[in-house]
Amino acid sequence: MTDENLQVFIDSVVNYFACTAEGEVKVGTPFLDENQQPTAFDFTGIIGISGPRRGCVYFTAPRALLRHLLLSLGESDTELANLLDIVGEVANTISGNARGNFGKEFMISVPVVVQGAPESIHVSRKLRSYVIPIYWKAYSAAVVISLER
Repeated sequence: MTDENLQVFIDSVVNYFACTAEGEVKVGTPFLDENQQPTAFDFTGIIGISGPRRGCVYFTAPRALLRHLLLSLGESDTELANLLDIVGEVANTISGNARGNFGKEFMISVPVVVQGAPESIHVSRKLRSYVIPIYWKAYSAAVVISLER
């Protein structure tokens, strides 16, 4: 993955939070993960990728960040169903924006959302994933990109 490709995902995260959430999002330095144990917080929205690039892109965040994000969007119901919806929405938006840059052959699935244990996320052990740390308010989250060519 090139620096330009990573920047597409970084820009997508920044744009999402700039358009929908109060306050500025900060992006940490992306790093490679060996996929021994996937990076994950309380909730994760996973987008499957097919076409010339295959794998997944996912957004993972703690419950508190998602609750605060819902409230900042004017949604007072912060129960489980809405937490699952918002984590999937963020993942879908980030991947959809990337598709706009990579073209129609970068095919994305509907989001799959999971709660809890990192072992629920299956990434290829043959690949290394790029992890983009995200900091919003007092919270940490991440976008993880695991694609093969």
